Amino acid sequence: MTLQNFMNEAISPWMQEEGPDSDIVLSSRIRLARNFANVPYPILADADKLEEIRDFFKTNYENQSFQNYEDFAFIAIKDLSSIEKRVLVEKHLISPHLVKNAETSAVLISENEQVSVMINEEDHIRIQLYFPGFQLAEGLEKVFEFDDWLEEKINYAFDESRGYLTSCPTNVGTGMRASVMMHLPALAMTKQINRMIPAINQLGLVVRGIYGEGSEAQGNIFQISNQITLGKSEHDIVDDLESVVRQLITHERNARSRIQEQSGTKLEDRIYRSYGVLENARIIESKEAAQCLSNVRLGIDLGLIKKVSRNILNELMILTQPGFLQHYQKQSLTANQRDILRATLIRERLQLEN
Repeated sequence: MTLQNFMNEAISPWMQEEGPDSDIVLSSRIRLARNFANVPYPILADADKLEEIRDFFKTNYENQSFQNYEDFAFIAIKDLSSIEKRVLVEKHLISPHLVKNAETSAVLISENEQVSVMINEEDHIRIQLYFPGFQLAEGLEKVFEFDDWLEEKINYAFDESRGYLTSCPTNVGTGMRASVMMHLPALAMTKQINRMIPAINQLGLVVRGIYGEGSEAQGNIFQISNQITLGKSEHDIVDDLESVVRQLITHERNARSRIQEQSGTKLEDRIYRSYGVLENARIIESKEAAQCLSNVRLGIDLGLIKKVSRNILNELMILTQPGFLQHYQKQSLTANQRDILRATLIRERLQLEN
């Protein structure tokens, strides 16, 4: 696989599959933080040591395969343009933090983009594994197997009483972050989500936007993940998160039903107006596009819009991000130029589907 394979398609191959509860849960992710034993963390290590770690991964894992995760591509972040970096962030294949360490960082990405291994981010190793829909338990099983495969050649930093040792104390223990990406338009419309977020936080979980810490929940997409990694097993963490997510799914479905019963015409008007904007707008900002796409996706899930697939909405959520727009145009664009191109691409994509 080459870099261009990952750049040219907005929607990753694994995202084209349907998963459990995929009308509400877009994806499930398990992330593991790991470090080499007796090597300073990236924040303290000198450049030579970090380059040794990066080269170790290139030598041992480039073009390798593990089970269904085939043909891992090795990409050194320093070799990427600013637009290429942004596209990989927008596809959730790398983090913004990895970009900051560009001189010594890298990433391994499987052919289906379901697994990415960030090298020399905040920790030496950050393993990410994605599944479509609500599949945390399945993701946990697979990431354990993948972690064991890496550990055959790597001596991890581990303490018998503390667990896996990490750069940030909040990751010590399991080193695991489990998260789900959820589309919650009805809870947002009824403002119930504002009451639920503080309650979720009190349970040791955190609610963030689509791109994680510090990001806004555009398009009514929220990321829910664990905060606690020490003192609980990986299975306990997943069980706790699953319990909260199942409650959110129930609340969202109930809210959708109530809105249809009590304000059905207003809801339909909102959905079809959004579809009209996407189908006809000549200029559209990213925030408005995300809200309209959210409304149209809700219309698809409720059976009101039948001629557009969920996958196209997933694709457009990424395709209309700034990095992708500039990659598509093969040049840097001003905000106004991006807004015009965004509207054009959305119109063309919807016309193609029709």
